[in-house]
Amino acid sequence: MQFIDLGAQRERIRDRLRVAIDRVVDEGRYILGPQVTEFENKLAAYVGTKHVVACANGTDALLLPLFAAGIGPGDAVFVPSFTFAATAEVVALAKAEPVFVDVDPATYNIDIASLEAAIAMIKKEGRLKPKAIIPVDLFGLAADYDAIMAIADREGLLVIEDAAQSMGGSLGDKMCGAFGHVGSTSFYPAKPLGCYGDGGAMFTNDDALADKLRSFAFHGKGETQYDNIRVGINSRLDTLQAAILIEKLAILEDEMVARQAVAKRYAEGLGDIITAARNLDGSRSAWAQYAIETPKRDGLRAHLSEKGIPSVIYYVKPLHDQIAYRDYPRTPTGLAVSEDLPKRILCLPMHPYLSEADQDRIIETIRNYIGSNSAQAAAE
Repeated sequence: MQFIDLGAQRERIRDRLRVAIDRVVDEGRYILGPQVTEFENKLAAYVGTKHVVACANGTDALLLPLFAAGIGPGDAVFVPSFTFAATAEVVALAKAEPVFVDVDPATYNIDIASLEAAIAMIKKEGRLKPKAIIPVDLFGLAADYDAIMAIADREGLLVIEDAAQSMGGSLGDKMCGAFGHVGSTSFYPAKPLGCYGDGGAMFTNDDALADKLRSFAFHGKGETQYDNIRVGINSRLDTLQAAILIEKLAILEDEMVARQAVAKRYAEGLGDIITAARNLDGSRSAWAQYAIETPKRDGLRAHLSEKGIPSVIYYVKPLHDQIAYRDYPRTPTGLAVSEDLPKRILCLPMHPYLSEADQDRIIETIRNYIGSNSAQAAAE
């Protein structure tokens, strides 16, 4: 049993991938070949934004909007503490300071009250200037963008949607990636839309911002690559990866339907004995991960391993407790949820090709373990 089964997906589109890859190799346009623009246009149509700017990886997709907005020393960017390091890392790389905010216990996304408290604290202290918010659509579920954008409009803040885990997800009539002033995503192989290496993209409806993002991603170029009007970086999506992503995008919506079925089966099979993730009203998670919570997490994980069932802890430590980030500011109301989740959370196998038989085995194994432990505790 695979935690994420990329092999099954590869078999499904193997012939199409071979044709696409051979075409790139035969044409020899490995950098900025026509497939890059084709992929950008197709992804923009899928997500519903005017522009998609492809880049080398998901981290650059978060960093480049900070460069384009001129965010740097003396600036504060508000980020959740319960997420992967890249969300805060890019802020530090831009020479600004990440300000850590707690997450909501039901969604794992940025907590609005905690965000409000953090902004008020930074304004009162006066050392840093509030500049941006980077909400994360954790595990594929869109953050509360109605509330976030209301705060951003009031405070004059840039919103960069971290949609690294949420391609294919939606909230209301909008696809993930289309929220905020600019969206960013990753095509790391294990993502819902992943390539066979590194890749990333940015989404925006702002023509001027799109031009800036392309410039910063290509050595700060102006009219040509030899006309440098900014100090930029080298961040381009390889043509081979774009060709692969075109074929994967073609089946993404079908895979999203399959992911919903897997998540629903987990929720129905486990929701009465543990905390099991569900879609919220009006939302469709991309289900990059499927999370459960139980105080018996460590014992359960060992039991699953004994039965040949893989599981992963996302994340073992919140960012504000990491050595690299522990000296940065944090919300004054504390980070209790971010600190508690690493003790309770466990992610189960999740992918569109997970068979019902395998899923039933996972559910039965968990139910048997939780049930037997509950009975033992009652007897004691």
